[in-house]
Amino acid sequence: MAGGWAKDGAVSEQIEASITDELARLKARKQPVGDSLTHCADCEDPIPEARRDAIPGVKLCIDCMRERDTATQRRGGINRRGSKDSQLK
Repeated sequence: MAGGWAKDGAVSEQIEASITDELARLKARKQPVGDSLTHCADCEDPIPEARRDAIPGVKLCIDCMRERDTATQRRGGINRRGSKDSQLK
């Protein structure tokens, strides 16, 4: 159910567009390139051989990669509604 001047299904279209944008952003992330390192580039701990085989070009150990992945990354939001309320922050 859409409200106001929005057509039926507008909310679903907004959700689908947001999901599509996020998937495209994840696919565009850089993948490791080159030879895998035997020791982590950040902490110098050894990188297990199984990890090096599973992810060619790996440069970080699991702990350092987990810290980097969980670090907060600020991104600008997308205003899909266009209403004044959605523009106020």
